Amino acid sequence: MMMSRALVCCAVALLLEGCWLAPKQGVTPLFESPSFGDDFWARWGDGKAELASYELTHPRYGSPRRGTALTIFVTERFDPMQRVKSDSGEGVSVMKLNLVEDFATGIYDYNLMTSAFVTLEPALGRPAGSPYKIAFSGQEWCGQTWEQWLFDRAVIRRTAHSYFDGEADESEEIAIHPKGVAEDALWHWARGFSGPALEPGGTIDLRMLPSMQRLREIHEGPGWVAATLSRSGTPSTVEVPAGTFEVETYSVSTPGFTRTFFVERAEPRRIIRWETSEGESADLIADDRLEYWKMNGPEFDAAVEKLGLSPRPPRTM
Repeated sequence: MMMSRALVCCAVALLLEGCWLAPKQGVTPLFESPSFGDDFWARWGDGKAELASYELTHPRYGSPRRGTALTIFVTERFDPMQRVKSDSGEGVSVMKLNLVEDFATGIYDYNLMTSAFVTLEPALGRPAGSPYKIAFSGQEWCGQTWEQWLFDRAVIRRTAHSYFDGEADESEEIAIHPKGVAEDALWHWARGFSGPALEPGGTIDLRMLPSMQRLREIHEGPGWVAATLSRSGTPSTVEVPAGTFEVETYSVSTPGFTRTFFVERAEPRRIIRWETSEGESADLIADDRLEYWKMNGPEFDAAVEKLGLSPRPPRTM
């Protein structure tokens, strides 16, 4: 009897896994898949993460707030059932971006983090370069907010929690648009890790889900909006704390809003600067490739300084 139950449980587990991984009817994407060949893996398969620090200006409560931002790009294997990093080293290959932002508003601090995961191989019937999971959390002295989107074959499973009245606990499914992108995955797109690819001077009209951070700040839920992606036709030069770089610009425009990324033309095509029409900007300070998850002792303060940042002194909020 126990053997029969074990066989049934095993069969159910295999069936569920097949539901996640095997092709079946869903939304047919209209973008070509990026190419992740030997050159890509020669850099991004070295077991290290790329950390880049930025001087941040973030508008909040009607004033520009100075702070810092940090991007962490790293490849990982993702467990397709749990949508978390796989301890076994098996699963779907993804490019993770952790975007960490910190700035003060008067007496109190804002700590924001967006995590966006884009597939590096076909998964769930969608091509490589597709969003797989996006999560956001915000902490400030009034309270906390948290939101997660899981991208399935035809829908996005959304879960959100907030300390604000009227939006405490939310869950819903959002239909995936065949010509849809997520603003939180545009950092990937600007670097060529996600579609659609554009030729110099090219544009494309599509639909976009605005970033979780922007939606949380205006207390609105997600929905597809008309958007245009564009790539500059000629290079330009931009000067930031890290130096002077020849860049291309990649932009998204929606009614009343524009976000622009200044991406270096040379490999590894770092994001040198980004800015929005609302007054947000981030300028590259420094970057490094590190196994940062192993560097949690006090002896690694020098690594923080190499990124152009300062270890936080005592009595600092």
